[in-house]
Amino acid sequence: MPALRSPVVPECYGDVCITCSDEAVAVRIVELLGADLAMVDTGESLEEVSVALVEAEVGDTILVHAKEAIAVVRE
Repeated sequence: MPALRSPVVPECYGDVCITCSDEAVAVRIVELLGADLAMVDTGESLEEVSVALVEAEVGDTILVHAKEAIAVVRE
């Protein structure tokens, strides 16, 4: 009987998402809209994103992936 192998667990590397290989993007919050949404400045345009997973305020820089804030950048 062959030995059982442990499942391969993806690992993070650099700034790349292990799920889809996209990168999180740093953006600045310019307005909190309510319902866990915020308007952010991407440097090219303003976009609406969810901030449900983070505690952030206007002026904070957040990392966004798939329109979801996943971290607040603390300097």
